[in-house]
Amino acid sequence: MESATQPYIVGLGGTLRRGSSTESALRIALDEARAAGARTELFGGDDLARLPMYDPESENVDEAVRLVESLRRADGVIIASPGYHGSVSGLVKNALDYIEDLREDASPYLSGRSVGCVTTAYGWQAAVTTLQTLRSIVHALRGWPTPLGAAINSATTRISYGEEPEDRVGFQLRTVGREVCMRSLAAPSVTSGLAATTG
Repeated sequence: MESATQPYIVGLGGTLRRGSSTESALRIALDEARAAGARTELFGGDDLARLPMYDPESENVDEAVRLVESLRRADGVIIASPGYHGSVSGLVKNALDYIEDLREDASPYLSGRSVGCVTTAYGWQAAVTTLQTLRSIVHALRGWPTPLGAAINSATTRISYGEEPEDRVGFQLRTVGREVCMRSLAAPSVTSGLAATTG
């Protein structure tokens, strides 16, 4: 497949712990998007940790500029967050706040983009409430959450990238990755739309 015809999918999420279940889950979903024909880029926990707290009045540091520009070009996004006290982690929420910098774009915020949501938490209640919160955030950012979101109970299921996950978990993550890619293929390219309005 020609590079110009491939959807560009950005993965965002993880924790400060290397090899975390959250980032492992995100990587599995991105691998599936790539297998379905997408180009992908990952912003994991280490990348997100270098972002200052979002301040709309401050000039962005290099790491923030890279994130914002990648999201601007993205045809689809996959977001993965741990469930901390029943909600999205501060690390992930701060990264999502930078999407405010896309407010004046031809396709503002996440408009027109398919967004996959993945959560991991120690127990079903936190995993599910965090998934609901993440989907609400995506709606507020004008994105289109995929029909299936992945909620993973890390009390019973540990995920380590490079190892095959349990069937039901693998199915969820791969479905999220595939749906983001296929929805992006079916929809007009956000990047093409930007080029049309600025060219």
